[in-house]
Amino acid sequence: MPNWGGGVKCGACEKTVYHAEEIQCNGRSFHKSCFLCMACRKALDSTTVAAHESEIYCKTCYGRKYGPKGIGFGQGAGCLSTDTGDHLGLNLQQGSPKPACPSTPTNPSKFAKKMVDVDKCPRCGKSVYAAEKIMGGGKPWHKTCFRCAICGKSLESTNVTDKDGELYCKVCYAKNFGPKGIGFGGLTQVEKKD
Repeated sequence: MPNWGGGVKCGACEKTVYHAEEIQCNGRSFHKSCFLCMACRKALDSTTVAAHESEIYCKTCYGRKYGPKGIGFGQGAGCLSTDTGDHLGLNLQQGSPKPACPSTPTNPSKFAKKMVDVDKCPRCGKSVYAAEKIMGGGKPWHKTCFRCAICGKSLESTNVTDKDGELYCKVCYAKNFGPKGIGFGGLTQVEKKD
């Protein structure tokens, strides 16, 4: 049937699309205001659109509706989402529910292995990540925990000493664990006894 009286019809609202407001996708024309995800109604552009036959979606909704499903496909869109996809017309299997993402990967990536092997701070016991790690006494410490155990002074590589897994500034270490007696700062004058 010939199109009398105007331009092409919008793929979403079926009204005439004039050239100034036209966006083309997958061989179809849309108004700029109609170029929305068919599931979540988010505005789309050339970098976020994913077309399936005559339907347009954002990449997230497209992945949920048409992407791979089941265990082992946890890297797909929506893996961490609690969205069941009901608004997309997805039918979940009845019976025992199965997680969309495995709780323990069968073949962990290098990133996952690093996350498991995160060092613990000896002072607070919490995880120490690379951005906040300072090594002292052969152990990783948080920058905020890298302090003298006695006076609380912030330590640096030039003034840190360690004993029995704990860190001390050089002054506190000398006072508490250093040699004692004449000439070592402990006694300056000795009275002679007759």
